Amino acid sequence: MTITNFMIGSTLLLFAAGFGIPMMANLNAGLNVKLSSPFAAVVVLTLVTFVTSSIVLMLTHGVGYLPKANDFNAIPPVYFLAGVFFVFYITSVTWAAPQIGLGNAIFIVLLGQLTSATVIDHFGLFGAIQSSITPKRILGLAVMVIGIILARKEV
Repeated sequence: MTITNFMIGSTLLLFAAGFGIPMMANLNAGLNVKLSSPFAAVVVLTLVTFVTSSIVLMLTHGVGYLPKANDFNAIPPVYFLAGVFFVFYITSVTWAAPQIGLGNAIFIVLLGQLTSATVIDHFGLFGAIQSSITPKRILGLAVMVIGIILARKEV
């Protein structure tokens, strides 16, 4: 396999996204403490998310690209669950991080992500590229899980 500029760019983009997740979680946990409600913090976060993503969409694709009401008719309802999972994730981390520590919250989320990604890939769920579980993948996942467990802090 040759390394392309696309692969390098994708890797850097995803690394930056991963790097930002704990920062987002910690900032939103702080917002939770200031507002005394993880739900209020999530509302503020999703409002900022909506405004920011709308601006980026309009800047990159123009105002005419904003979805119209009838555009939603062609989308299978299962895809809207992504929003529910987003709110569940953000609320969970916003609530848990001040209780058990940011590192522990993110480590536990990573375990869930590894498990979910493995199942989704193995079965090719939701249109994902199918990638069977192999002994090599199981070993790699086991090493990652052991690393996450060792890196977890006692509370």
